[in-house]
Amino acid sequence: MMAENIHPIYHRLVQRSERETANGHRGAVVWMTGLSGSGKSTIAAAAERKLFERGVFAQVLDGDNVRTGLNGNLGFSLEDRQENTRRVAEVAKLFVQAGAVVLCSFVSPTRAMRQSVADIVGDDDFLEVFVNTPLEICEQRDVKGLYAKARAGDLKNFTGIDSPYEAPLDPFLDLRTADLTVDEAADRLIEALPL
Repeated sequence: MMAENIHPIYHRLVQRSERETANGHRGAVVWMTGLSGSGKSTIAAAAERKLFERGVFAQVLDGDNVRTGLNGNLGFSLEDRQENTRRVAEVAKLFVQAGAVVLCSFVSPTRAMRQSVADIVGDDDFLEVFVNTPLEICEQRDVKGLYAKARAGDLKNFTGIDSPYEAPLDPFLDLRTADLTVDEAADRLIEALPL
């Protein structure tokens, strides 16, 4: 519920349709979900670079980056993860209203969590991308050493080990990264975008 002393001025601002016309493409929220180590951030960064080189207004919102600032006060309990996701969805919505293609890379382990993002940004703007990588491959990559810590019991509530991950049932795109290079995955993502 909005407080009585809040008066949004959205109607006086440059409208999304104007921005999209100027940008030459529509905005969208590309929500990349998958286990830690699946390649979400790496693919998002590669896709952002390729889109930028094509003149597309793109922005990456990455889990670790967001937790160093905006969400630095949140932990990894389910409640904190839900709040992390809610805040990111609100920021992504602002970017998409500016006509950006927003590449969001977040584990976001539950379907309900990802549905809440769709509810905030709108179903027409929400493109769920499942970065589908088997757990054993994610553990082999383990560039951050998180799986080793979780297996040793030094890291609690780690998705895929002692906290569940619910795979998307009907994603916009299913990227099986075990069989793709980063460039191939980024290209498939870009080719699928309804720009």
